[in-house]
Amino acid sequence: MVALRLGSVAPDFDADTTSGPINFHKFIGDSWAVLFSHPADFTPVCTTELGEVAKLAPEFAKRNVKVIGLSTNGLGDHAKWVDDINE
Repeated sequence: MVALRLGSVAPDFDADTTSGPINFHKFIGDSWAVLFSHPADFTPVCTTELGEVAKLAPEFAKRNVKVIGLSTNGLGDHAKWVDDINE
């Protein structure tokens, strides 16, 4: 895989997300994007990190930045995890 650096164009992809299906490049539009990857749902550190990123959503929006989390878990697990993070 080609290394990505700040300012690089990330590969396009389609994905089913907890917010519905997206095409990555259409999702980004003219915004900046942060790809937030984590090894697995329900891990304590990742849960804390994603919770903090969610709290900062208004600050990201002010700066025209969209954040998307990537994981190897399935969409059903992600939906349960979102509930867990929101608690």
